[in-house]
Amino acid sequence: MQQNRSQVTERDGLFELEAGSDVLDSPRYNHDMAPTKVRERTWNKWHITALWVGMSVCVPTYTLGGVLTAYFGLTVGEALMAILLANVIVLIPLTLNAFPGTKYGIPFPVLLRSSFGVLGSNVPCLIRALVACGWFGIQTMFGGLAIHLFLGSIFDGWKSLGGTGEVIGFMIFWSLNLWVVIRGAESIKWLETLSAPLLVAVGIGLLMWAMPNVSMTELLAIPPKRPEGASVVSYFAAGLTAMVGFWATLSLNIPDFSRYAKSQKDQILGQIFGLPLTMFLFASLGVVMTAASVKLVGVTVSDPVSLIGHIQSPVWVAVAMALIIIATLSTNTAANIVSPTNDFQNIAPKVINRTKAVLLTGFVGLALMAHELLKKLGLIVSDVSLETVYSNWLLGYSSLLGPIAGIMVVDYFLIKKQQLDLAGLYRDDVYPAWNWAGFVAFGVPVVLTLLSLGSDAFSWFYSYGWFTGSALGGVIYYGLCSMRSSPSVVKSSV
Repeated sequence: MQQNRSQVTERDGLFELEAGSDVLDSPRYNHDMAPTKVRERTWNKWHITALWVGMSVCVPTYTLGGVLTAYFGLTVGEALMAILLANVIVLIPLTLNAFPGTKYGIPFPVLLRSSFGVLGSNVPCLIRALVACGWFGIQTMFGGLAIHLFLGSIFDGWKSLGGTGEVIGFMIFWSLNLWVVIRGAESIKWLETLSAPLLVAVGIGLLMWAMPNVSMTELLAIPPKRPEGASVVSYFAAGLTAMVGFWATLSLNIPDFSRYAKSQKDQILGQIFGLPLTMFLFASLGVVMTAASVKLVGVTVSDPVSLIGHIQSPVWVAVAMALIIIATLSTNTAANIVSPTNDFQNIAPKVINRTKAVLLTGFVGLALMAHELLKKLGLIVSDVSLETVYSNWLLGYSSLLGPIAGIMVVDYFLIKKQQLDLAGLYRDDVYPAWNWAGFVAFGVPVVLTLLSLGSDAFSWFYSYGWFTGSALGGVIYYGLCSMRSSPSVVKSSV
């Protein structure tokens, strides 16, 4: 017999919901968005480490050093230091925002109901979903190119397809990504766990191939592309902000993964082991490989897919492309599909289940890449490059997402004192439909960021967007909540 009222129980600091009809019949609930049971929280620190290795070893990470030297005017040494420091910094919001996911087993959109309201949570969710769909499209473009080169190494006739072959590869890779996520969290866990050692092996193999053809001393001595005598501080800070922005999205929706962690210790250690060093080493590999590419293949090539495509041996091209396909798949499924899948379900959980949300994510990503696909098919001519979109997003979106990260941390740790009404997050009678404190705290930094674009005096506010946005958003939110006549603290219904 179904119980009328939901019950919350605790096991070793982990909370579990036994849903009654009050939650099961709520329009805010479906099975995929429900809190994970304690027995479903099976990811240990090595699974989470593998998750981060799988997400970090990808084509965009490989190109980060080049982005910082070409677009941000840093030396190679400064670029690599910015990457390492940024990923140490981003560990802070990643770890803090993972806490409620591990404790309560809830995904990112459900957690946002506490700080933005049960209905209001859809606004930051959709902002997060849009950028994830864009990254999904970009990564799928890289994966599609790898499939095209893989098939070209096996079938001579495939090479003649040119851009059409790349588009076919895109659609094959697009379908493969959606299939993995539709199968659920366990398939993602095992994909990441199995692919991590393969990806490390690929990195070591590429490094052994490149090192005889590059001088690290000469590489580190290359002068920066910035005005002579210019202070390094502003250039370094802008590059640092962009690198923080690389994982700013995951610092928000990390509960989508930490809800499967066995304990807080596992999620903390897994992220520390898996993120900073992997990002630093693979970005360093990209710098070395790009520098060595002139001697290796005769031209400067800044992405590994194109570089390996220059190899004359079809066998090695096929093997390398197969591994790059695995690398891109492991990144794309975890980093760019899981979040929008949950975000789209949050709009109408009773109408949109996981399968529908995955398909919606896929079609939005496809639409965002339509311009690039039509170029490859020769149906349109355009000078807009994928690299330009990619580098602009890093800085711009980090500015928008920073306030959300700050608000989430302040709400959970300072306002709610790490106590949430687990059943209430799935009903309409505990948390407000719209929490205007969250929207004011989000809106003010975003407006100031946009205004700073037109002001030389305040351009620093945009350049340091993630830092200024997260700090100001958190401070404003805390102030507004503290000024309320009754504190906005909800006691756990244990």
